[in-house]
Amino acid sequence: MRAIIKPSTACGRVYIPQSKSVAHRLLINAAMCDGVSTIRHLPTNEDISATVDCLRALGADIKLTESGDCTVCGIKKGQSSNGVRQLACRESGSTLRFLIPIALLDGIKTEFVGSRRLFERPLAIYRDICADNGFLWEQSDTGVTVCGRLCAGEYSVPGNISSQFITGLLLALAGLDGDSKILLTTEPESNSYIDITIDSLAAFGVTVERRGERELFIAGGQKRRAAQELAVEGDESGAAFFGALNTLGGEVTLDGLNEKTLQGDRVWREMLNEIQKGTPTLSIKDCPDLGPILMAAAAACHGATLTDTYRLKIKESDRGAAMAAELAKCGVTLKLADNSITVCGGGLHAPDGIIDGHNDHRIVMSMAVLLTRVGGEIEGAEAVRKSMPTFWDLMHALGADIKTV
Repeated sequence: MRAIIKPSTACGRVYIPQSKSVAHRLLINAAMCDGVSTIRHLPTNEDISATVDCLRALGADIKLTESGDCTVCGIKKGQSSNGVRQLACRESGSTLRFLIPIALLDGIKTEFVGSRRLFERPLAIYRDICADNGFLWEQSDTGVTVCGRLCAGEYSVPGNISSQFITGLLLALAGLDGDSKILLTTEPESNSYIDITIDSLAAFGVTVERRGERELFIAGGQKRRAAQELAVEGDESGAAFFGALNTLGGEVTLDGLNEKTLQGDRVWREMLNEIQKGTPTLSIKDCPDLGPILMAAAAACHGATLTDTYRLKIKESDRGAAMAAELAKCGVTLKLADNSITVCGGGLHAPDGIIDGHNDHRIVMSMAVLLTRVGGEIEGAEAVRKSMPTFWDLMHALGADIKTV
């Protein structure tokens, strides 16, 4: 799919779609309960569909309604399997990393499959846990097969690769009979995502105790309770794209967000404000998903320097390199270092050639926002389906002159 964008100014109100980060966690917790839970306002995108499909393959009964709500009847205990169960993760890193420890709870051989890029992203933390415990771990370019029985205990993991590994362990260790500890061997990054996980567990009656910055304690014997009428809040990382339209001169009001959210990406407001006022240096240590839209906004303003950027290399694309390539077509230079990216302000013009979406939803949406100022075309516009399938409709409703073909 190609998006053809002409210069235009966005105005109006937009209701921000729900957070897939929150939805993943609520779905998995609900699937680990005895009884039926109700989750309202479940987002419809490819990543959430992957998690729903995988939980069904594990034995959960999930029913979706046209209104966007769902009921989840938990996985029945003591299920047996004579073969290998297969979980299709598509391109969802969250689905894969959250569910590998869950699959290691029952000793059933499980094959995770997905895109080649998904299995290029780091998984060594789980590989090492499997090796230390004598579990099966077989990895290929498009899948990984595991088998074992994860027990309560002490697990040491680095905190600076991805909080998704910590979340996966928390979700699996909660509810086991014995006490468990997760010890972080490095300073944690994306701490807010760990907070979201702890909050999601609390909604189902499980308490996780933070003991300083580097220890998480889960008391044994806790049982998840089915939860009723949980609602998925609006997505702060998605909101940033529409907030950036105001940085480019739009007048857009954002609805559907939680003022008390734990999402780390809530800082987009302050960061975009600093970009609009000057040439700030901004750390994205706790909000790496904001990287592409902050680069796009800085390209339209006076420039900026982002620090703590090394994890952008292991997302759906190498996001620093991808943005550098596409912004260069628009006359904007990015200086890439090991752990920082500098966007040089000035020189922005309509792109020389078609923008490549790099099969990355955040690259596509960030460049779409920028092109509302100068116009241009984006190839691979369908990548938005991963997190926000309604993105093009929402942009059009705000008056952006966009046609998709």
